[in-house]
Amino acid sequence: MLAELFAVMAPVLAGAGLGFTWVRLGQPYPVDFVTRLVFNIGTPSLVLASLAGAEIDASTFGRTMLATALVIICMAGATFFVAKLLRRDWRVLLSPMMYPNTGNMGLPVVLYAFGSAGFVYGITVMVTVSLFQFTVGTMLASRGNPLKSLAKTPTVYAIAIAMALLLTDTELPLWLANSVDLMSGFTVPLMLITLGVSLASIQVKSLRSGLGFSLVRIPLAATAAWLIADLMGLPPLAQGILVLQMSMPVAVFNYLFAQRAKREPAYVASLVFCSTLLSLFYLPLLLAWLMP
Repeated sequence: MLAELFAVMAPVLAGAGLGFTWVRLGQPYPVDFVTRLVFNIGTPSLVLASLAGAEIDASTFGRTMLATALVIICMAGATFFVAKLLRRDWRVLLSPMMYPNTGNMGLPVVLYAFGSAGFVYGITVMVTVSLFQFTVGTMLASRGNPLKSLAKTPTVYAIAIAMALLLTDTELPLWLANSVDLMSGFTVPLMLITLGVSLASIQVKSLRSGLGFSLVRIPLAATAAWLIADLMGLPPLAQGILVLQMSMPVAVFNYLFAQRAKREPAYVASLVFCSTLLSLFYLPLLLAWLMP
């Protein structure tokens, strides 16, 4: 079991460690360019490649999305309790509570732990979290029109196309399927490397508070995900992956949103750093419980 767990975590640690070391050695890394590349080309391609040919019925896909949305809403409600407990402004904690790192950390862990069958559910959870983050998150962090930002997000269109293919049981043309599959191949490695770069670039303060937040959030998220998945009758594999994905560390994007909104970005950086550091200890235990 230890060898299997290490095999799951090793690619994640290697990718993030590479990015972290690269920046610490003083090498340049175009974070803005890579982020745009991943979100505008890589992520939509990954969604299409994973969902278009997925062996998952539309009902299960829809229920998994709904279950994820309900967990996010529950975590939003729990923010007021956690904010009072930690004596922090609830507006600062709202995004870190709602949006775990289901992308550049969650997807690789799901892929290596559960294979292609589980990866479909991992993508479904990530897609739902992204939809919330780029609508509600953008609304809270920006002064512009969030619907305009949503309309400019290619992943939204990739989701719509994938859903249409699922509902009509249609396959992409072979040339397009091969092209999308090729383009999706760089997404997960770049996600991991960029995660390491982001962590190396964050100046961390309030470590004790960051660890306290993580120790409160993780059990809440895991419990909410397990109960909601059970109530909705999700398959055991989908239930386990929902718990795993929603228990991921705080997403780096929360730090970027905090910077944009000028809401204690240094503190949010500590939440990202501490929760990611803590995940190296709790994720193997969680995987040992969830993996068949």
